[in-house]
Amino acid sequence: MSHITIERQHTLGLPAARQHAQTWAEKAHAKFGVQCRYEAGAQSDVLHFDGNGMQGQLHVSASHLKLDAELGFLAAMFQDKIEAKLNEQFDEMVQTA
Repeated sequence: MSHITIERQHTLGLPAARQHAQTWAEKAHAKFGVQCRYEAGAQSDVLHFDGNGMQGQLHVSASHLKLDAELGFLAAMFQDKIEAKLNEQFDEMVQTA
């Protein structure tokens, strides 16, 4: 399996970061059929996702986003494209502060 880690510092605060993460999950589900489960916490949240050859977690806090994902065999063949798209999406998320 191939691994992708993406981290971003941000100034969104937890409520806005939480909203961006939930929107990201909704889009991943609608576009790729990825199943998502969101666990909200007092200081940070974890979004678990699984499907379409990819599984992992998105850790969300008031100042930090961290995505850890494992790609299955077929998805791993497109790792560079997937990673580039995820980086683009996370850059957009943190620029909305």
